[in-house]
Amino acid sequence: MATGQRHPGVCPVDDGLVRRLVGGQFPRWGGLAVERFRSGGTVNAMFRLGDDMVVRLPLVEGGAGDVPVEQAWLPRLAPLLPVSVPEVLGAGEPAEGYPWPWSVYRWLPGENPEAGALGAPVPLAEDLAGFVAAMWSVTLPGAPQAHRGGPLASLDAETRAAIEELRGIPEEGVDCDAAVAVWEEALRAPGWTGPPVWLHADLMPGNLLVDGGRLSSVIDFGCLGVGDPACDLFPAWNLLPAEAREAFRAALGVDDATWLRGRARTLSQALIALPYYRRTNRVMAGNARYVIRAVLGEG
Repeated sequence: MATGQRHPGVCPVDDGLVRRLVGGQFPRWGGLAVERFRSGGTVNAMFRLGDDMVVRLPLVEGGAGDVPVEQAWLPRLAPLLPVSVPEVLGAGEPAEGYPWPWSVYRWLPGENPEAGALGAPVPLAEDLAGFVAAMWSVTLPGAPQAHRGGPLASLDAETRAAIEELRGIPEEGVDCDAAVAVWEEALRAPGWTGPPVWLHADLMPGNLLVDGGRLSSVIDFGCLGVGDPACDLFPAWNLLPAEAREAFRAALGVDDATWLRGRARTLSQALIALPYYRRTNRVMAGNARYVIRAVLGEG
């Protein structure tokens, strides 16, 4: 997942390293083929291992803490969710000069959905709502705080800084005043006053797999935890067209304030991502542009 990488402190990984790690720690798999799997992600590298497994290694220190979180919680969440999630087959340890923990998962077939090119957007929206509702209904105790799952105001400084940065990039064509208006409207909306709910907290298209246009798997649970339910409304704007967006909302029964916060959280992520990735990661920058158009186009 190193395509367009620009994070600092990237650890170099390649097929040879993965073969040595697997052979040293999981000798029963040591003779299987290893092949890098390319994607637009930026925090982890993935390598196919044989026909039905995948090795996932953090590329940066910031992703290393996600590994034990996934290893601990995915087995407990899996039976509670309506679609497949990664199945941990092996917990790797630092070795061979590689400094962080890593995982072997069962390979999940499917493809990432592409915003603007969905075969069955309304059924997919309903599938996504089913997954989100299932996450919200989880009652497992001891959950961590979800990444960015706190109050919307905690994102204020970073969001406004991104908007100002985009003012200096006129070729991106972002209506920065409109972005400020959307953001400030959400800040005025009531915050979440209920108990924190379980969240995936990173429902980007790259973390979804579809088969025949329908949701088959959700991957990359490194940001999971509890927090504001608005954090899992991202697909409404980063993937779904308008009619499917409404189907997604109707299936979840989301109130106006939560919807406004969800829209603003999705916009915030896109505003921050666009100047960061615009010249280095086509996939991430392209989705950021899609979100900004979708949100600001709602008027």
